[in-house]
Amino acid sequence: MHPAPDPICAPATALLPSAVALVRVSGADLRAPLAPLLALPEPRRASLRTLRWDGFREKALVLFFPGPASYTGEDLVEFQVHGNPRLVRRLVAHLGTLGIRLAEPGEFTRRALLNGKQGLLEAEALRDLVAAETDTQIRLAQARAGAVPDWVAAARQALTPWMAQAEAAVDYGEDEGISVNMGRLIEALAPIRARFHVEQARARAARHLQHGLRLALVGRPNAGKSTLFNALAGEDRAIVTDIPGTTRDVLEVRCEWRDLPLRLFDTAGLRETADPVERLGVARVRPVLEGADLVLHLRPIQDPDPDPVLQEALAPFAGKVLEVRTFADQAESASPVSGVAIAAHQGDLDALETALKDRVLGGLAPDACLGALATDRQVELLDDLARQLDLLLALPPACPPELPASLLQGAWGLLARLTGEDRAESALDELFSGFCLGK
Repeated sequence: MHPAPDPICAPATALLPSAVALVRVSGADLRAPLAPLLALPEPRRASLRTLRWDGFREKALVLFFPGPASYTGEDLVEFQVHGNPRLVRRLVAHLGTLGIRLAEPGEFTRRALLNGKQGLLEAEALRDLVAAETDTQIRLAQARAGAVPDWVAAARQALTPWMAQAEAAVDYGEDEGISVNMGRLIEALAPIRARFHVEQARARAARHLQHGLRLALVGRPNAGKSTLFNALAGEDRAIVTDIPGTTRDVLEVRCEWRDLPLRLFDTAGLRETADPVERLGVARVRPVLEGADLVLHLRPIQDPDPDPVLQEALAPFAGKVLEVRTFADQAESASPVSGVAIAAHQGDLDALETALKDRVLGGLAPDACLGALATDRQVELLDDLARQLDLLLALPPACPPELPASLLQGAWGLLARLTGEDRAESALDELFSGFCLGK
C-alpha cells in the first residue's frame, strides 16, 4: 500500500491587494494537521473562524469538503481571508510549519485526476480555460470541459467486437476455424474512420483558435498595412501617415476580430532603403514571416504589377501567402483583380474574414469548432488514430489475422492515451506545469 501523499496548500487567488483572498489546503486527513490552527467546521457549511498564529489574529470564512466528495478527492479546506498579500504569505508559511507543504503548479488538479475526480481531457480544458485571452478561446475550453466526446465512445464500441474476433483468430484460428472477415470489418469501421477525419479538420481549426492566428502584414511602404493593423486590432496602435517608411519596427498585438483570436504583426515596409533605422526594421521581417500562420501581402489595388523586391522576399513562404488588395474603393474599373479586395479605412473587410476562415479554419466557423480537440497532444494522438484506421482498412482481404489484431490494439491504446486512462507521467508533468499553484 502506498503512503498517503503530503498535505498541500497554496493561494488560489492572485497575490494582489484585494478584498478577499483564497487559500486552499488538500490532504488525506486534514483534521490532525490543522488542529493547532482551528477546529474544522461542519462539512460544506461556510463558517467564520478566528485564526491565530505568530501574533496574527485573522477572521476567516472557512469551508470544509471531506474526501472523497471534493475537488481533489481528498479532504479539502478553503480559507477566505483578507486580500493582503503579506498576510496570505504569512498564513501559507505557517501552514508549512504544520506539515502542509506548498503545492507544485497544478498539483490540486493532478490529485483530482489521479483520484478519479476528473478526466485528462477535462483537466486540459481547465488549463486552457484559465489561460484563455479571448471570448472564443473561453468558449472552446468550456465546450471541452464535459464528458469524453461522443465519437470516442462510438469508436470504442465499434472496435471492441473486432478486437475480440481478431485476437481469437490469432489464438485459436487454425484449431477452431476462426478468421477475420476483412470485408465486414471495413464496412463496420469505415464510418469511424470518416469521423476521425472530420474531427481532424475540426481539431486543426480549433488549435489555430486556441493559440491565436499569427498574421503577418507585409507590403511596400504605404500599402495600407498600418491601417489594416489598426482596423483588426480595434484601436490605433500603429501610426498611419502618407510618409513612406513610417513603421520601422515590428508591432505586435493580440486581439479578437469577428470571433477570430489574432496575433497581428505589422512589419516595416519592404523596399531598398539607405536609412539605417528603416533597414533594421526590414531585417526583422523574415523571422516574423517564418513564425506566421498566414502572411498577408498587402498590395494597393492601383499597383499593376507586384514589386520584385517583395516577390523575392516572399518566395520562400509562398505556401502561406494571401494577397490582399488594399484601397479597393479606389479601383478605377469594375474588372476583377487578383487577391482579396478590401478597404480597411472604410471597414470593408468581409472578403478578408471569409478568406481567413477558408485558409486557416478550412471554411469552418469558429462555433463549429466547439468541443473539438485542440491541444498539441490531443491533435497528435488524433492524427495517429486516423493513420491507424487508414492502415487497418487498407489491409488485403487475405491478410493474416495478426495484422488487423495489431492495428486494432494500437487504435484502442491511442484512445486510452487520449482520454488519460493510459497515463504517461511525462505527459502529465507537461500538462500540470502550465497550471497556477492553487489549481
